[in-house]
Amino acid sequence: MDKFQIEIGGRNLEVEFKSLAEKANGSCLVKYGDTMVLATAVMSDQTREGIDFFPLTVEYEERFYAAGKILGSRFMRREGRPSDEALVTARAIDRAIRPRFPKNLRREVQVVVTCLSWDGENDPDALGLLAASIALSVSDIPWSGPIAALRVGKKDNEFLINPTYEQREQSRELDLLLAGVEKKDFLVNMIEMEGEQTQEETLISGYEFSLPELKKLIAFQKEIAEKRGKKKIALEEPAREPELEKEITDFLKDRLEKALYPGGPDRVSTLNDVREDLLYFIEGKYPGLGKGGYCKAFFEKETDRLVHKNVIEKEKRPDGRKLDQVREIRVEAGLLPRTHGSGLFMRGETKALSILTLGSPSDVRLLEGMEIRGKKRFMHHYNFPPYCSGEVKPMRGPGRREIGHGMLAEKALINLVPNFEEFPYTMRAVTEILSSNGSTSMAAVSATSLALLDAGVPLKDPATGIAIGLMTNEGGDYKLLVDIQGPEDHHGDMDFKVAGTRKGITAVQLDVKIDGIGGKILKEALEMAKRARHQILEKMEQLLPQPREKLSPWAPRIYTLQIKPEKIREVIGPGGKMIHEIIEKCEVGIDIEDSGRVFITAEKEEAGQKAIAWIKNITKEVKVGEVFEGKVKRILNFGAFVEILPGQEGLVHISQLAPYHVKKVEDVVKIGDIVPVKVVSIDEQGRINLSIKEVKKQSHE
Repeated sequence: MDKFQIEIGGRNLEVEFKSLAEKANGSCLVKYGDTMVLATAVMSDQTREGIDFFPLTVEYEERFYAAGKILGSRFMRREGRPSDEALVTARAIDRAIRPRFPKNLRREVQVVVTCLSWDGENDPDALGLLAASIALSVSDIPWSGPIAALRVGKKDNEFLINPTYEQREQSRELDLLLAGVEKKDFLVNMIEMEGEQTQEETLISGYEFSLPELKKLIAFQKEIAEKRGKKKIALEEPAREPELEKEITDFLKDRLEKALYPGGPDRVSTLNDVREDLLYFIEGKYPGLGKGGYCKAFFEKETDRLVHKNVIEKEKRPDGRKLDQVREIRVEAGLLPRTHGSGLFMRGETKALSILTLGSPSDVRLLEGMEIRGKKRFMHHYNFPPYCSGEVKPMRGPGRREIGHGMLAEKALINLVPNFEEFPYTMRAVTEILSSNGSTSMAAVSATSLALLDAGVPLKDPATGIAIGLMTNEGGDYKLLVDIQGPEDHHGDMDFKVAGTRKGITAVQLDVKIDGIGGKILKEALEMAKRARHQILEKMEQLLPQPREKLSPWAPRIYTLQIKPEKIREVIGPGGKMIHEIIEKCEVGIDIEDSGRVFITAEKEEAGQKAIAWIKNITKEVKVGEVFEGKVKRILNFGAFVEILPGQEGLVHISQLAPYHVKKVEDVVKIGDIVPVKVVSIDEQGRINLSIKEVKKQSHE
C-alpha cells in the first residue's frame, strides 16, 4: 500500500493505493477529513467501430452507508436511481475530464466515483473529481491530466478553501467549484457556481485566491503519477489521406461558406445537404470511402476550421451578428388561462415556456439522500421534447442533460425567491423547451423568472442568463461571442453560461473543449455576460416591471393563524379525528408547525374563513362568566357533558341543571339538546364546570 498526503485548505488530504479494485485500469482512495471516495477508471479492450464520438461514461455513486443511515423505501431499503445532486456531480466530473482524452479515442471508458464515507462536513464532489483525475493519471488509459479541483467559499469577507457545509450555509455569497489544468499557467476548464447576486469581482477574486492551492494539487498528482503511474496505451493514429483530403477541399470550395453564412432556419438542413452531396461524390470516385468515418470527420474538421477562421479574422458569425450582439428578444406572460403563472421567453429561434404552480406548505418535496435530508419548497424541472430540435425520438423520463439543465436554472433562482416567512407557498416551475437553438438552460432562467412574476411571487429581483462562446487558434488569438447558437456552440471552444440579476450573478457553469481559460478571458467573458444580461432584463422589465399585485384566481390561498403550542393537540384531536373533520368539511389543507403556527390552504376564501373560525373556537380559552349555547353530548347519573366549543366540553352537574331539585338528568336534558350554559368555574386541571341554573337566574334578574 502506498500513501500520499498534502495539506489543502488547512486540512489533510490523503491518497491511498490498496489492492481493492485491481481489475480496473486505475483506482485510488482519497480521504479529506472523514469523507472518503473510491475512484476507478476502466477502458474496454475493443474499439467501437462506426462511431464518430468518444464513448465516455461517468458515474457518481452515493451510498447511504457512507452517512451511517438506513434509507430508501420501506419495502426496498437500498439506493435507487441517482439523486439529482449525484447526477449534477457526475456531470461536473465528466465535463472536467472529457476534454483531456485524445479526440480519436474510440474505446469505451467508464469512470466510477463511489462515496464510501461521509463525515457531514466535507463535500465529496470536489474530492470525487480529484480522485477521478488521480485514477486516470495512474492508469494506462490515454489521458492528458492531471486536473486539480476544489471549492471556494466566502465568509466574513474572507475566502475559504473547501468550506464545510456549515460555513457554506452561514454565507451564501459565493459557492464556487472549479477545476483546471496547468500549462504555461493555470487554466480553468470547469466551473459550477452559485451565489446571492455575487459581484463579478468577487468571483474573479475567489478564482485568484484558489490558484496557489490548485497548483499544489497539480504538483501533488504529478508526484503520485511518477511513482504509481502505468505506461499509457499508445493509440494508433489514423492514416492520413492527403489525396482524399484535397478532393474534399476542392469539392467544398465555397459550398461550405454558402451553407453556413448567413445562417437561417434552414442552415442545418443546407449543411446536411452539402455533407450528403460530398459523401455521394467521394463514394462515386473512391468506392467505400464515402461511407466511412474518415470523410465525415474531415468534413467536420473543415467546418470547424472555417467557423474559427471567420470569427477570429473577420469577426464574421454564421447569422451575421456582431460578436457582442444578442439575438432578438421577445417576451410574453400570462399565456395559459388556468395556470398560476406562465412566461414565454424567446431569443432568436430558442423558445422556452415556463409554468409556475403554487401549492401548500405540505406540497414540499421531501429529500432523503446520503448528503441531504430535508424539504425543498422551490423546484424547477426542465423538459426537452424531441420536437424542439426537429427530431423524432422515444419520449421517456428526463435524462441527465434535462436534470442538469433543470438544476442549473433552479440554482440561478433559488436565492431570489422569497423566504417562507414572507411567502409560505411551495413553488414548482416547469420549463418546456419549444424550440432549441443555443443556451436553452439560460432561456429557462428567463422564462421561469417571468412565470414567477406573473404568478405574483414577490421575487427579490428578476433574473436572466446568457451563454458566452470562445474561438481560439494555435497562434493564441481569440474572440469572445455573446449568445452562441448552432455552429458556434457545436464548433466553438467554450460554453460559459452566466445567470443573474442587475445586482449580480446567481449561477455560473463553464465547459470548454480546449485546455481551459485563464483569468483574462474569464474577466472579459463575465463583463460581456453582464452587459448582455442587463440588455435582456430591460426587455423583461418592460413587460413585468414587478410581480403582479394579486395571485391568480386559480391559485390556492394560504391563511396563517397563530395558536398556543399546547393547543395543537386539541386541533389535531384523538388520532387526528378533529383535524381530519375540519379538512373534510371545510375542503381545505392544514399544516401545523411545532411553534403553533397554522397554515390553512383553501381554493375559496369562504372555506378558509370557515376553517379559521373553527380552529379559533377549538383553541379559544374559556373564561369564567362566559355564556354559550352548547350541545348535550353525554349524560351520566351525576350530570351532563355539554360541548360549548368544537372539542371543548364542560360538565353541568345535576345540581346546576335547574333552580329546583332534579331527581334524574334526563328529566331536564337529552342528548342532542341545545342549551344555554354559563361557565361557573375552571379547576386546576382545566376542567370546565357549567350551569344552566345560573343562566336562567341571570335572565330573570
